Amino acid sequence: MPNLLELLRERPLLADGAMGTMLHARGVAFDRSFDELNLTQPAAVAEIHRAYLDAGAQLIVTNTFGANRFKLAQHGLERKVGEINAAAVAIARRAIDAAGRAARGPLLLAGDVGPLGVRLAPFGRVKPEQAYAAFLQQITALVEAGADCLLIETIPDLYEMVEAVRAATAVGAVPVIASMTFTRDDRTLLGDSPAKVAAALAQSGAQVIGVNCSGGPAQALRILDTFRRVAPQAKLLAKPNAGWPEHVGGRIMYPAAPDYFGEYAAAFVEAGASIVGGCCGTTPAYTAAMRATTDTSGPLRPFG
Repeated sequence: MPNLLELLRERPLLADGAMGTMLHARGVAFDRSFDELNLTQPAAVAEIHRAYLDAGAQLIVTNTFGANRFKLAQHGLERKVGEINAAAVAIARRAIDAAGRAARGPLLLAGDVGPLGVRLAPFGRVKPEQAYAAFLQQITALVEAGADCLLIETIPDLYEMVEAVRAATAVGAVPVIASMTFTRDDRTLLGDSPAKVAAALAQSGAQVIGVNCSGGPAQALRILDTFRRVAPQAKLLAKPNAGWPEHVGGRIMYPAAPDYFGEYAAAFVEAGASIVGGCCGTTPAYTAAMRATTDTSGPLRPFG
């Protein structure tokens, strides 16, 4: 099994892009559970993984962003947490195994853990121990199914991130990536600054910390610079949206084009990122642009 931290000591890695954007483009409505598709439409999920691998991604993220008991309960699926997460890992692993025969080096599978979709005390009704239990349930399923590492991403609340990383640490076995999201004013939803977030994440027990989703490459680069100053020894991730989403003619559009996005990939690595990739609005075209840009500039050489 490839080891994330050993690989990052050699060179940065290119992660994939959005799963939800791709599923929606294939006709899946936003009010459906994308995570349930691991059971009902596994071929569709596998095709997206393969597209990102073909575009040059080295780190593939499972289709489990909302596969926790709170979010699944909105669709009557709370009893299928283990089944859905295990299926997602199996789908991604098959895609990696197939691509690996032609790959020039190791490919990794990250178990994706998104926010619970509820407010934690003191700002909401969910107690920290309830959040911890929900994260522990999902993370246990992902690790037992064979994830190489965990990506805890798009968390808007440091209280929630602490519980997620605590659960991941309790499970152990694989490296943990902890990534927060920020609003337009470079603050978390609860008003925490990038400096405060960086300091907290660096002490959380996660092996890689970073920023994802948020407003796009320019904002992610600003926040990444702060992370580097506050936590100079930390390994960093940058996985931004393709800009702030805009509603145009009843559709959600993202303003950052693949070429623009690709140019930022080299900037992320120069700023200290160990993992770069895309979030909402990005597609395999964005991954290919990042691959081309970073291969040309040198910091993300292909394995081999």
